[in-house]
Amino acid sequence: MGVREGFEELYGTAPEGVWAAPGRVNLIGEYTDFNEGFVMPLALPHTAVAAVSRRTDGVLRLHSADIEGPVVELHVDELAPLTNTSWAAYPAGVVWALREAGHAVTGADVHLASTVPTGAGLSSSAALEVVTALALNDLYELGLTGPELARLAQRAENDFVGVPCGIMDQTASACSTEGHALHLDCRDLSIRQVPFDLASQGLELLVVDTRVKHALGDGAYAERREGCEEGARQLGVSHLRDVAYEELDAALARLSDERVRRYVRHVVSDDHRVERVIALLDAGDVRAIGPVLTEGHASLRDDLRISCEELDLVVATANAAGALGARMTGGGFGGSAIVLVESADVDTVTKAVTEAFGSAGYTAPRVFPAVPSAGARRLS
Repeated sequence: MGVREGFEELYGTAPEGVWAAPGRVNLIGEYTDFNEGFVMPLALPHTAVAAVSRRTDGVLRLHSADIEGPVVELHVDELAPLTNTSWAAYPAGVVWALREAGHAVTGADVHLASTVPTGAGLSSSAALEVVTALALNDLYELGLTGPELARLAQRAENDFVGVPCGIMDQTASACSTEGHALHLDCRDLSIRQVPFDLASQGLELLVVDTRVKHALGDGAYAERREGCEEGARQLGVSHLRDVAYEELDAALARLSDERVRRYVRHVVSDDHRVERVIALLDAGDVRAIGPVLTEGHASLRDDLRISCEELDLVVATANAAGALGARMTGGGFGGSAIVLVESADVDTVTKAVTEAFGSAGYTAPRVFPAVPSAGARRLS
């Protein structure tokens, strides 16, 4: 059953419209966004889809086709941060953020369904937030741009849900274009769409979902964010973005805390990796980004220490089987890795990774291509 039909069955009337917002995979630039650095995500074909109608009585009704349970009924006047720990906190947080920003959202009926894998590091939560924000923006004629919707969705996750994420996931979902990676400067939020047509080059970017679940609310993410902020304080800069790559060694020598030093080294070097990848893509040398991806994984594993045995196994096995490069992507501690591979080698690499997981006694991974796709949009 589609979301339109599901909406009619739930609420007894047709929705005013149907919207979609994608999950994302991050090509390069991890834990750099809250350091006001650079990131380079791309939207996936997997989306959260919402059928939505306005209400004028202050009631917000939320339902998900993917989660067992009745319709969640809330009142927009009573929405308060950090009071809801269910999936409904994400769309409810968007309504709260819109109202906090002065937009007269007087309620809604919402029915959601998503094909974005949850817990895979592919931003299923951002997709839920952005699709809700776009639907309400259209229905209430708020006139907000994609970047403005992304900021509101981020505020929902930061302040209402309580996860201190950066702006990357919501911007990727709201602003991506098909066939491109999105270069986002997290300081001024400027966006550049970088052509990323792998098929024309005989390449594929595989996502390997390890099926190891992670939860960013468990404190590990916040601890690393705090460590980065401490590094910036000790170096006398507002954010680690301000530490030039050429001055990294000198900056590290000024830091006494080994943990903070590792975090700083990762962030500054990963910002530099984003710039290297863009230069290679601009030069048309797509294959050359492979080693940069693998280098990024080593930094996430050794300096940021957010990898896990399953992610390390994907990267090592894929590269040994002929991949051009691979790295974990997303918040870490599970989730997914990406693998850049010649189209002709997809089956070989997939088989090698799957067999390695079997030999290690792990659950079989889910492998699928990351096709650079369109951002949030109205479907009907």
